[in-house]
Amino acid sequence: MAGKRDYGQFCGLAAGLNIIGERWTLLLVRELLVSALRFTELLENLPGIGPNLLAERLRTLAEHGLVEQLPVAGDGRAKQYRLTDRGQQLRGPVLGLARWGMQFLSADDRDGGEIRAEWGIIAVQAMVDTGRVPELDDTYEFRVGEETFGVIVAAGEVRFVPGPAEGARVVVSSDPDTFIQIGAGMVSPFDALAAGQIKLEGPADAIRRCTRLLGLT
Repeated sequence: MAGKRDYGQFCGLAAGLNIIGERWTLLLVRELLVSALRFTELLENLPGIGPNLLAERLRTLAEHGLVEQLPVAGDGRAKQYRLTDRGQQLRGPVLGLARWGMQFLSADDRDGGEIRAEWGIIAVQAMVDTGRVPELDDTYEFRVGEETFGVIVAAGEVRFVPGPAEGARVVVSSDPDTFIQIGAGMVSPFDALAAGQIKLEGPADAIRRCTRLLGLT
């Protein structure tokens, strides 16, 4: 693509970075990993990107088959952006990078930075330890501020679904700030529980499996 950065290397990492290595692109993907969003919602969630740059980033992702436009129910003129199946393949790499990056968060970042419920969702998903997936099928519901999503464990694999989780065995409730602090190691799960910052509801055996999956035990 003319005018686009190209490392000129026959390497998968370089090829990937040619597409998602530009500033703001991975944060844009982060937003769409939580839910489909309108252009104006993306602008609001990514203050500082600007409409022209956002349009350019979305165009690049669409040209490579990572993002698609869909109509908005009840609004014939509005469009929303959603990750395609190829775009959803970035969930693992993005969550892995988020998990790695949380070790660099500091109190200054917390005091001076914006915190949103959607980022708490990403923090929880990033905390999932794929080496500790329960052998039993389970469903957990996480309420992060005003946002809700489910974690479904089935046949040794983990899926994330937006909205309330039907038949959830465990319900975990907290604010996004607490989830991010726990993921960053800034506060222990025990201290958060003792302070009432996080609430766990469900049978003790299911709670143990859930907390183990998140690497909290």
